[in-house]
Amino acid sequence: MPRVLLRRPVLSWALYDWANSAFATTVLAGFFPIFFKQYWNVGVDVTVSTFRLGLANSSAALLVAILAPLLGAIADRSGTRKKGLIIFAMTGALATAALYFVGAGRWLEAAVVFAGGSVGFALSNMFNDSMIVDVAQDDEMDIVSGYGYAMGYLGGGLLFAINVVMVLQPGLFGLEAKDDAVRWSFLSVAIWWMLFSIPLLLYVQEKPTKDRQPLRLAVGAGLRQLRETVRHLSAYRPALYFLLAYWLYIDGVYTVIKLAADYGLSLGFQDTDLIKALLLTQFVGFPSALAFGWLGQRIGADRGILLGLFVYLMTSVWAYYLESVWQFYAMAVLIGLVQGGVQSLSRAYYGRLIPHDMSGEFFGLFNMVGRFAAVIGPLLAGTVVLISGNARLEILAIVPLFLLGGGLLFLVRTEQGRAHVA
Repeated sequence: MPRVLLRRPVLSWALYDWANSAFATTVLAGFFPIFFKQYWNVGVDVTVSTFRLGLANSSAALLVAILAPLLGAIADRSGTRKKGLIIFAMTGALATAALYFVGAGRWLEAAVVFAGGSVGFALSNMFNDSMIVDVAQDDEMDIVSGYGYAMGYLGGGLLFAINVVMVLQPGLFGLEAKDDAVRWSFLSVAIWWMLFSIPLLLYVQEKPTKDRQPLRLAVGAGLRQLRETVRHLSAYRPALYFLLAYWLYIDGVYTVIKLAADYGLSLGFQDTDLIKALLLTQFVGFPSALAFGWLGQRIGADRGILLGLFVYLMTSVWAYYLESVWQFYAMAVLIGLVQGGVQSLSRAYYGRLIPHDMSGEFFGLFNMVGRFAAVIGPLLAGTVVLISGNARLEILAIVPLFLLGGGLLFLVRTEQGRAHVA
């Protein structure tokens, strides 16, 4: 293991990915969507419950998209990125714990609490992303970012595996029914999240902020700085082009994540197969994210991202011909091999393109772009399926997002070359 990964601040920073990824697996991707329909919307038409779930997700995403760049700018001015992370981590964890207490049929309370957890998860991630510049040098960012994602896959997958056993065999844990197991799973995520956030609180320190201001003054200064950054983003042209490329290809990545289960169900696969495939993706993603960090150091983060996008492209084409469950598992392995790598190298690459004393603000824009992702892809896929009447075109329809995103990434490399020549 590279020595950089054994440094206490690096390990403590990466453990936050281990901590909060439990929310991404058990809550976001795993049990909440199912439990929302079967428990909090019991007896409600499926179309109504789907709309309510979509409204909760969209409301949280919109709030994050609005707040992320502003809070990032304020944190940069006041030197409070770490405080912001802890505040929103606690917000997300407490909201997740509160799901345990929401009774059957109380869908509105569940939706509001879930939205609060989602906002805490996303905004704490924004601050954690921005703090990579506090624990890693430029030439270490690829492997450190990959380390964080690898820890996230391992930690999130480990707790999710335990939670799946709890739900399938509640008697082993002294629980009476599946519903009790799901509610305890939400509580376990909150405990896990708070417990493994402690190392970051103790051992990660922000670098000194130039011209640091009190929080009350930083709000106004942050607003002015954010306006200036958006207005003059062309001065950071590689970062601007990267954000455009990232918006396209990460839209494709998120669309695959969101539509994979729906696509599998449309082909007649069982929900238990889908849960197993999700677990498989998590555990394959652990060593793969580490490997991509190493690969980024050897061939460059941009080439590593392009390699991952090529795999996504080929997998999306293969999905059109998918026939059996074993092929679905094979696709889960392929996605696991590159999903964490594309995300981790994107974070590291972007970290190199921005001014480090404005990392909170610029990572706010990065997360805002991420929140607006998965808008084009599902719409494109749904429209193509609706017009063609062919459900197999659902995943194939997002291929242009990978092609366009990859093409723009070449433009980022060109602009970097010009900057170095200048």
